Amino acid sequence: MNKTIKTQLDHRTIRKFKDKAVSDEILETLFNVANRTASSVAMQSYSIIRVTDKNIKKQISKVCKQDYVNHMPELVIFLVDAYRNAKISEEMGENLSAKRDMDRFFQGFTDASLAAQNMYTAIESLDMGAVYYGSILNDPAEIVKILKLPELTFPVVGIGFGYPDQEPMLKPRMDTSLKVFENKYEIQETYLEAIKDYDKEMQGYYDLRDADKPLDSFSKQVVGRLKNPNKKRARLLNIIRDQGFDLKLD
Repeated sequence: MNKTIKTQLDHRTIRKFKDKAVSDEILETLFNVANRTASSVAMQSYSIIRVTDKNIKKQISKVCKQDYVNHMPELVIFLVDAYRNAKISEEMGENLSAKRDMDRFFQGFTDASLAAQNMYTAIESLDMGAVYYGSILNDPAEIVKILKLPELTFPVVGIGFGYPDQEPMLKPRMDTSLKVFENKYEIQETYLEAIKDYDKEMQGYYDLRDADKPLDSFSKQVVGRLKNPNKKRARLLNIIRDQGFDLKLD
C-alpha cells in the first residue's frame, strides 16, 4: 500500500493545531495542486479565498458557530465562480444568458469540491491535518457579505489546516456494502438491521469536541439531524438565485 492511500485510509478531522506557521513554499504547492485539479470542460469555474484577516475569521466563526475557526493557522474558502467567465464573455462582446444557468453553477460547485478534496489530500500527505467547514453554509448570505463576493459566485466549503496538536480516534464508517453498488441501486429490506453493527460501533466513538461523552448511534444521529434542520440551509436555492443564477424552475 502506498503512502497516499495509507494516509487517506487513516483520515481524521483535526481541529486543534500547533502554533507553527505553514510555509509560503508549502502554500504555493497546495494552491498549485488545487489548480491542477480536473475541471468540467476545462472552464475552471471556481476560486479560492485565503483568509488571513483575524476579524474576517471571527465573522466566519460566528456563521460556523465554531470558535476554533479563529485559531486556524490557515483558512481557505472554495467558491463557485461563474463570474470570471461571464466577464470574459462580456469583454468578448457577448452577453449570453447561459452564464447564469444551473449548468454553470453545478460546474463550479463540482470544480470547487474536487479542488478542495485534492488540496485536502495534499495537506495530509505533508503530515499536516485539516478540517472541512461545510458550516459556512449555515448562513451563505452572510458569507457573501463577509467575503464581498460578486454575483455569479457562491461559497461551497472551507478548509482549516496546519500541524496537528491532537490525535482523535478514527471515526467509524458504515460498511461499503451499503454505499457501493453494481449496475443498479440496492435497496435494503431494513436499514436498521443493515446498520446495527455500525450503530454499536459508533456508540464507542468519542469526538474530541466532547471527549467525555460517546456519540449516539448513527440511527439516532440521523433522526436528530432531521428533527433540527437549519432553516437558512434549507433555503439555499434562494441565496443561489440572489447571487444571480437562473434556477429555471418549471
